[in-house]
Amino acid sequence: MSRALEGLRAKGSPIADLTESNPTRAGVPYPDGLLAPLASVEALRYEPHPLGLPSARVAVADDQRRRGARVDPAHVVLTASTSEAYSWLFKLLCNPGEAVLVPRPSYPLFEHLTALEGIRAHPYALEYHGRWAIDIDSIAAGPRDVRAVLVVSPNNPTGSYIGTEELQSVSGLCRERKWALIVDEVFADYPLDACDPLTDIAAQSDVLTFTLGGLSKSVGLPQIKLGWCSVGGPAPDRDAALGALELIADSYLSAGTPVQVAARHLLQAGTSIRAAIQNRIRRNLATLRTIVGRHPACDLLRVEGGWSAVLRVPSTRSEEQWVLDLLHTERILVHPGYFFDFPREAYLVVSLLPPDAAFEDAAVRLLRFVNT
Repeated sequence: MSRALEGLRAKGSPIADLTESNPTRAGVPYPDGLLAPLASVEALRYEPHPLGLPSARVAVADDQRRRGARVDPAHVVLTASTSEAYSWLFKLLCNPGEAVLVPRPSYPLFEHLTALEGIRAHPYALEYHGRWAIDIDSIAAGPRDVRAVLVVSPNNPTGSYIGTEELQSVSGLCRERKWALIVDEVFADYPLDACDPLTDIAAQSDVLTFTLGGLSKSVGLPQIKLGWCSVGGPAPDRDAALGALELIADSYLSAGTPVQVAARHLLQAGTSIRAAIQNRIRRNLATLRTIVGRHPACDLLRVEGGWSAVLRVPSTRSEEQWVLDLLHTERILVHPGYFFDFPREAYLVVSLLPPDAAFEDAAVRLLRFVNT
């Protein structure tokens, strides 16, 4: 597929990219002067703090309060990215060769991150029955050497938040088997069909829990590298984890001073950016829902949150063939379900982030093609 795409682009063929997940390339409006604080004179002074500058940790904790969470800045760890936070947590929780449980389907990242740390990613299932839900039995059947369960809420690309009963079941298994819980909430600021979704889970957990977030999604700034990890759970476990993370963080000191100095400004400015993204994805989801309603051969699966939508299309050809045919015939680029490890065919995944007019045009042509 990549070769076909490169060939079309080399010929100058316009491509409607429904895989775009970078808001800086999607025409999202950003406030003037947004990045000016990165040049603050304060950033010229290097005073390393392993867990992050106290002012930046307070800024992150304060920002979480807008969702009603009570996060103690002392329990916040700053990283250069969510991927780095995973790396540190795998170092903290696992010995080489041990395993963590990861959702399937989900974004194809965990196998790479775990392999780089010398541990294994063992899948558990998300199943769709009108909404995506965690198959608790597949978590309970995990191997003996599991050390943590990873939950992505809302998940990418299924858009499913973890529900209250699911969280109770997963937490119960973690408590019983002495597993940690890692909750990736990078898309938590973008609810769609969800009503009052659970967020900031570490702040209210009774098992050792780590909640991950970052500027990449919450402020739409993937190029401004700052992530965070909130640590929660029983005080002895939480404090021991923070102490060990401080040692790991002190070995890297990877979060840059300029972005930490600017953190409060960026998080406050993020209000307008989040609103612009939220309005965009809501409009595009409504548009997609209307178009799908005119084409009974396809289904739009429930989208509780995030920036993606999943289309179930006829299995009259493979997902790969659907993607290639859409690319060659309609000049539309979409993700096949197998990219996210969907267990069966046929699914196509589209981003809700492109500009409205371009998204509507591509969606109309996509559904018309699939239904012919």
